[in-house]
Amino acid sequence: MTQKAGKTRLRGGLSGDVEVSTYLEIAESKAGAQPVARVPPAPAPRETIVILDFGSQFTMLLARRVREAKVYCEVVPHDTPWEKIAALKPKGFILSGGPASVYDAGAPTAPAYVFDGKTPVLGVCYGMQLMAHQLGGRVEPGEKREYGHAVLHRNVPDDPLFQSLPESMPVWMSHSDKITKLPQGFRILAYTDNSPIAVMGNDQGLIGLQFHPEVVHTQQGKEILKNFLFKVCGCAGNWTSGNFIAEQIAGIKRQVGAGKVICALSGGVDSAVAATLVHRAVGDQLICIFVDNGLLRRDEVERVITVFQRNMKLNLVHVQAEDRFLYRLSGVVDPERKRMVIGAEFIKVFEEEAEKAGQVDFLTQGTLYPDVIESVTPENKASAKIKTHHNVGGLPKNMRLQLIEPLRYLFKDEVREVGQVLGLPEEMVQRQPFPGPGLAIRIIGEVTKEKLETLRAADWVVMNEVKKAKMYRPLWQSFAVLTSSSSVGVMGDHRTYGHVVAVRAVTSEDAMTADWARLPYDLLARISTRIVNEVPGVNRVVYDITSKPPGTIEWE
Repeated sequence: MTQKAGKTRLRGGLSGDVEVSTYLEIAESKAGAQPVARVPPAPAPRETIVILDFGSQFTMLLARRVREAKVYCEVVPHDTPWEKIAALKPKGFILSGGPASVYDAGAPTAPAYVFDGKTPVLGVCYGMQLMAHQLGGRVEPGEKREYGHAVLHRNVPDDPLFQSLPESMPVWMSHSDKITKLPQGFRILAYTDNSPIAVMGNDQGLIGLQFHPEVVHTQQGKEILKNFLFKVCGCAGNWTSGNFIAEQIAGIKRQVGAGKVICALSGGVDSAVAATLVHRAVGDQLICIFVDNGLLRRDEVERVITVFQRNMKLNLVHVQAEDRFLYRLSGVVDPERKRMVIGAEFIKVFEEEAEKAGQVDFLTQGTLYPDVIESVTPENKASAKIKTHHNVGGLPKNMRLQLIEPLRYLFKDEVREVGQVLGLPEEMVQRQPFPGPGLAIRIIGEVTKEKLETLRAADWVVMNEVKKAKMYRPLWQSFAVLTSSSSVGVMGDHRTYGHVVAVRAVTSEDAMTADWARLPYDLLARISTRIVNEVPGVNRVVYDITSKPPGTIEWE
């Protein structure tokens, strides 16, 4: 963030360079008063790039790169019918990479509408080979696999895809097949030493790249994608926080009408931003329900009530439900079952509170795009299920309430930017993610009140030391896990047999991938010493050095 002429400005990502005061006036931020909202401008027409997913590990990264260029995009399965695509009115298609070979039996193909000549298409790796294969070219196994660094050489100087880019540039390859014959009407736009046809294109805006422009190793990859978006597809780049907010407010008003809405408010940034958006749209028609399920961190209940009820003046109902959640979790050890139990119990609580509030028809949730992808919804059935998110897979099929999920297609960094533009407190917008099922999935095995107290105390130490070391913001997440293991120790000349606590800290951009954080040894030493000395029943601390993949960020 930068300050200019007394106005707060946000740079990068979804926000672009947007004046907060265009949409809000923060009247009394220090006093915690509710921001005064102006009438939002009419949303600009949304321009959409559709990414057809063929199974590449980089598909979500492609989506992020398009969003970073301030162009909206959606990832859909490769076989999505035109009826679902038509509503998006795509300005262009991107065909992702994938593990298959186009000549294999049963290899995925692109729908016929992709190559009808009306919409520009960018094929990446497998997407390029598929374009060649389906349009009459030839794809064959390569004599040697090309993986990693390569140098791309242009041979068409005036092609818009490479406008303002050097004649040669480093790219990142990952393929074993190669195109040996171009489809009719195509020409070679660039080559590498191992790939005579590294880039191809025609006059209708169909372009194929054998390399991956979305990865950082392709140094000019962002510029190549921007040239496709702006020079080939004619996008305007209007995917900004302001347009998103205006669009969502207008959409929520249409959906809700005069109805009442309840919001599952957890205190995290996702539900906070979702609740604020809905509140801006329907005002007092929104009832926020904060469920104290007994699975929250230390002092979380007081913090949520202070921020939302006292400072932001939202209509907040505080439900004390610890006993019923712990009763439902009694004897449950399987992590997927935990998530399902918690999700189902949440809905029961919401529906009970909805009956108390009168006729309520809508439920707001802070579901994000990574939640949807990892839970394998119909919107992304090609992705493998990693885990069920309680607010996606844990909802009952016969739920009476209609869902409002204004953040369903946003990444976490985009949600933070929207939250800042909406005027939410900085300490809330920049909070590290906290899982919907709470501490239940950070306790390996059965969840009990005693284990929860042990984990809260250990987690408090981790948070306290990370913040003192000024590493809270650089880390994506940092927390403690109460493992199912016990170990022998010596404390005060006495033999002990206590819990093993694992400390987890990762860096990430969007939680789709993550790397374990290289915390300073001194910091790890302080965390370990304090946990063993201050948390009863714990005599050993270990540090998790697993990245995602192969692991996940949470242990369960």
